[in-house]
Amino acid sequence: MSNPTLREEVFNTGLDGDGLGLNRAMTASGTLLKTCFLAILVALTFAYTWWLQGAGFADKAGILATVGAIGGFIMAMVVCFAPKNKFLSVTTSIYALFEGLFLGSISAIFNAAWPGVVFQAATGTILTVIVMYIMYSTGIIKATSTFYKVVLISTFAIAGVYLLQFVLTFFHLTIPGIFTNSLIGVIFTAVCVVIAALNLILDFNFIDNYSGHVPDYFEWYGGFSLMVTIVWLYIELLKLFAKLSSRR
Repeated sequence: MSNPTLREEVFNTGLDGDGLGLNRAMTASGTLLKTCFLAILVALTFAYTWWLQGAGFADKAGILATVGAIGGFIMAMVVCFAPKNKFLSVTTSIYALFEGLFLGSISAIFNAAWPGVVFQAATGTILTVIVMYIMYSTGIIKATSTFYKVVLISTFAIAGVYLLQFVLTFFHLTIPGIFTNSLIGVIFTAVCVVIAALNLILDFNFIDNYSGHVPDYFEWYGGFSLMVTIVWLYIELLKLFAKLSSRR
C-alpha cells in the first residue's frame, strides 16, 4: 500500500495481545464514522485560524499554524509508531485538531491571494473522494499488485522531490520550474493530485481487507490514514488552483 500509515505490519499488531475474542472487530462502516468525526475536528480548528486571519490577527494565526504543523507531524509519528490500543481515539483526535490549525491559516492566506481557490479545492477534494470510492467499490479501478507498485513508486518519487527541495532551501536554491506557476509547475502539481487520489484506492482496499480481522480501535487508525491522504489531496488541489488562477 502506498500510504505508509497503512503498512501491513501496523495492522498485524492488532492480532497480538488484544485478540478478537475480547474486542469488537474493525468494520468499514465504523472506519467511515471515525473518519467523519476526525474531519469535523479538522473543520473546527480550521474555522478558528481562518477567522483569525480574516479578523486581522495574522500573527496569532501564523503562530497557531506553526504549532499545528509541528504538532500534527509529532502526533502523526505517535499514531504511526506507538503501540496500537484504545488510546488511538485520543491521539488521532489530537492530530486532527492540530491539522486544522495549520490548514485553516494557509487556506486563508491562499484565498486572500487568489479568491475562490479554497472553495474550489475543498469541493474538488470531496468530489474526488466520492468518485474514487465509487470507482473502487464498483471495481472500475482495482488495487492489483501492479497498481500498488506504480502508486507506491510514484508516491515515494514525489516525496523525494519535496525532500530535495527542503534540503535545497538551506542553500537558498530551488528546483527549477516545478514550484512556480509555469506550465511544468502546473503539470507537476496535477500529477501530485492524481497520485494522491489513487492513494485513496489503496486506502479503501486495505481497510476492506483488514475489516473483521483486527480489533475495533483500528477504525481510528484507518480514519487517521484516510485523513492523511485527504489532507495531502486538499493541499495539492489548493496549490493547483492557485497556480492556475495566477496564470490568468
